[in-house]
Amino acid sequence: MLFSAGMGAQAQQAPIFTNYANSYAYANAGFAGMSEGINVLGLYRMQWAGFTDMDGNEIAPTTFLLSGDMPFRKLHGGMEFSIMQDKLGFENNVNVGLGYSYHMDLGGSTLGIGVAGTLLNRSVDFGQLHPNQEGDPILAGLGEESAMMFDFNVGLFWQIPDSFFLGFSVVNVLESMSEALNDNSETSASFTTDRTFYAIAGYPFQFEDLPYLTFVPSVSVMSDIASTQFNASARVIYNNVFSLGVNYRFQESVGLMAGISIKDLTIAYSYDINTLGLGLPGSHEIGLSYCFKLDLDRTPRDYRSVRYL
Repeated sequence: MLFSAGMGAQAQQAPIFTNYANSYAYANAGFAGMSEGINVLGLYRMQWAGFTDMDGNEIAPTTFLLSGDMPFRKLHGGMEFSIMQDKLGFENNVNVGLGYSYHMDLGGSTLGIGVAGTLLNRSVDFGQLHPNQEGDPILAGLGEESAMMFDFNVGLFWQIPDSFFLGFSVVNVLESMSEALNDNSETSASFTTDRTFYAIAGYPFQFEDLPYLTFVPSVSVMSDIASTQFNASARVIYNNVFSLGVNYRFQESVGLMAGISIKDLTIAYSYDINTLGLGLPGSHEIGLSYCFKLDLDRTPRDYRSVRYL
């Protein structure tokens, strides 16, 4: 299945997080700098924890994401960076990105228009694969292969402060292809990046009779055209400290979410209960984020006294 495309070695669909509300900057470059400070996020996901192949090798997908974003008023927008390692079986992907978002004031709301350049290092140990047909011409002569590819992401993120938000983005727009992995093989198999489309929306509700409770429903759609994943989630936040929620990933899993915020530090955890009916174990995800608050409204002062000459 990995090589069904013939000329290109396609990887799995781009990773998706149950706590996707904490990873906007990675999936949508337009979000960079939209919040009130410097945000740093570490997110680790272990999908189908403990899943092994017939040889007993642990092949469950694991993903680690480190990202950060901050407003940059002199550039009328914000900056973001991300480092992600995504492993699936004998495949390992390391992605590094740097982006900028231009913020357009729409009168009561803000539209972020972002672009990010990315470098992807993809490696696969083909020697660990067991083809159904001996002498598979695509696998012939291939061992542990790797390649570096450049691509870029684009995104739009529209936000009304403390209210509705809507985003659309495309990751790996170019769908870049690497050079041939092995010139001696009978084919010119090569790696490609994975062009993926994202759409997200949400609306936090503040209850008038219960001001200490906030209800945050949101949806997320991710698609590479060949397959599409739909997520619908809802969280209840108590006094801006504790949160509980549930996420439904269509025909895949039901996720239970919990979190706690201590000042500017937030810890989030989720557990996905698999609904595929294939005997697959559940998935764990834990995130840690910190926001360094900035006084963005402070303006520089001019001192006219000779004492400050």
